[in-house]
Amino acid sequence: MSPLRSVGARLSLALAVVVAVALGVVYAAVVPSLERNLVQARLEDLEQEGSEEANLLLRGALVGPDDPVAVADQVDEAASRADARVVILTLFTRRSLQVLVDSQGTRAEELTSDPVALEAARTLVSTKGTVTRDGERFAEVAFVISSFPSEQVLLFSASLEDTLANVQLIERRVGIAGVLALVVAALIGYGGASLFARRIRRLERAAERIAGGRFDEPVVDRSADELGQLADAFERMRRRLAQLDNARREFIANASHELRTPLFSLGGFLELMSSEELDEPTRREFLGTMREQVDRLTKLATELLDLSRLDAGRLHVEREPLDIAELAEVVTEEFAAVALAGGHHLEVVGQSERAALGDDGRVLQIGRILVENALRHTPRATPVTVRVGSYGDRVFLAVEDEGPGIRPEHAEQVFERFYRVEGARASGSGLGLAIARELAELMGGTLRLTTRSRRTILSLELPAAGTVLEGKAREPVPG
Repeated sequence: MSPLRSVGARLSLALAVVVAVALGVVYAAVVPSLERNLVQARLEDLEQEGSEEANLLLRGALVGPDDPVAVADQVDEAASRADARVVILTLFTRRSLQVLVDSQGTRAEELTSDPVALEAARTLVSTKGTVTRDGERFAEVAFVISSFPSEQVLLFSASLEDTLANVQLIERRVGIAGVLALVVAALIGYGGASLFARRIRRLERAAERIAGGRFDEPVVDRSADELGQLADAFERMRRRLAQLDNARREFIANASHELRTPLFSLGGFLELMSSEELDEPTRREFLGTMREQVDRLTKLATELLDLSRLDAGRLHVEREPLDIAELAEVVTEEFAAVALAGGHHLEVVGQSERAALGDDGRVLQIGRILVENALRHTPRATPVTVRVGSYGDRVFLAVEDEGPGIRPEHAEQVFERFYRVEGARASGSGLGLAIARELAELMGGTLRLTTRSRRTILSLELPAAGTVLEGKAREPVPG
């Protein structure tokens, strides 16, 4: 990656731009305003001093100017007191003046067209402003001397060089400070961004490890900011993926075992049936065992196919009114022989006064998973109850057993794919409850687990349809 495209370079550049814009705003707001205020202050001072000097001159030598030398002396004294150039001009034409007395003694021709003096002569009103001569700015105030037969103007002109020099000094200092601020901002921004960039690179390396399937190294960032929270999220993801990876490995091993065992069994029985003379009872026993093994393979294949359809979104379910109590009876009858062989007491309890909204085939599939799970994972002779009922706008089918139960830490994980509780009494693929929950959600329902002392309840809840089933009594919610 180019250094200019790094996070540090971009953040430092952004910070420098922010500082530059801020300095530009400060310069635009302060320097022109300061210059205007200083010039205006100089004009006001010059106007005050000039007004006093004009009054003195009018009361003195300028009233009846028969002595030009005395007038020149008075002008020189006024210039000294006002710290400005003092000039007396008379209107020569509408666009030009004639210098009568100049405190500098030069009677410079540039003053004959001075705009401030001309404006005062034309309007007969005192005028002030700034003019530029030979590249230098001057503050000027002109007073009309109305006692003379012709319009004459008393002009006070003071250079603004010192005033503007102060402004230029401030400009230079602001510029130097701005350059230093930009450099410091860039360095601080690059340094701070580099720290963040290193933390981001650590997260990037952690993501690459996780993407590569390495879940052994934890993701650690103890800061409390957004990157620290992102690291915590990465760590949670790492642990979750590690669990899923372990579950996947276990599932592959279990699936291989589940496939290998019936296949070996079928191969052995086929070899026996083809190589030895078997009597009819033995042959029927072998065929029954072979049928069981085929059923195991069919069940595993069906579960894997359902999972693939669920993941692809191609599993379609109907949502029609159905009598959940009748479906519970069907499931119970299917497992009656299995329950009897295991010494389990299996029965249906309750009725629902309302029809459920769902797919009867998928509800039967979920019911089979729940009943089989209860029969397989509980000790012999454990009672198993299938309870149906309704409450509010929900209809439920719950399978309750009095087995050893499920510890709270496993309560939610039992619905995860490939997950099997450690120490379970019977092996399995770990897919049944995961498939059951996803089918329930597809029908707009839920599948939840409730555990209590010596009781485990797996409950399928579906939306109630508008149909009311006659002769059905209301049952309470399970658990």
